[in-house]
Amino acid sequence: MLSIDGLQCTYGTAPIIQGLQLDVGEGEVVSVLGRNGMGKTTMVRAIAGMRPPEVRGGAIRLYEDDLVTLESYEVARLGVGLVPQGRHVFGSLTVIENLEVIARAPRHDADSWTVERVFDFFPRLDERREQFASNLSGGEQQMLAIGRALMTNPRLLLMDEPSEGLAPIVIGTIKETMRSLKGPGLSILLVEQNLGLALSLADRIAVMGPHGQIVWSGSPEALDADEAVKRSHLGV
Repeated sequence: MLSIDGLQCTYGTAPIIQGLQLDVGEGEVVSVLGRNGMGKTTMVRAIAGMRPPEVRGGAIRLYEDDLVTLESYEVARLGVGLVPQGRHVFGSLTVIENLEVIARAPRHDADSWTVERVFDFFPRLDERREQFASNLSGGEQQMLAIGRALMTNPRLLLMDEPSEGLAPIVIGTIKETMRSLKGPGLSILLVEQNLGLALSLADRIAVMGPHGQIVWSGSPEALDADEAVKRSHLGV
């Protein structure tokens, strides 16, 4: 459903991604791993229509739509939800306002995500529905970031480092939440540094090397068994 073909991205004149090839199938969870500075967040921003980076070549297609020519709000309207690195919740709004402000009509082929459904999914947020987002813990803000993205009723969910800065017990909660999202109707592109989280959630893993090149691709089981790849490209 998502196809990236020969993507080239720059920040100013500096090339970051040169010729990225990647795809995500219907209902599939693909995790992209790699060391810092390889271009993972640049890829996410390019898919979401955010600038920078500048897209200098290649194509990003969601089904038949080429996303490269679209503004970020147009990409979102096509069914791309984003959980950004650093969460970026609206701190001056309450939990419920964060969810309501981003709500989008459901697709005809999908169960609708509503505020109450998000609260059923994250009971912790229900308990804090009237609190300002700036007063939430890091884990609660991550739950809110995920819930906010789901309120757009996406076909493709982009998740950029959802475990960053979270305690192990909170990562466990996020992992179970994400596992329950897997299934028909929602594809997930997960960018992660946490190898254990990626291995437990992904159907397929792609390892990104310098300049956005995919240097390894395969099943979580195959990566877990490949000590050379983990050592040379992930520092494990």
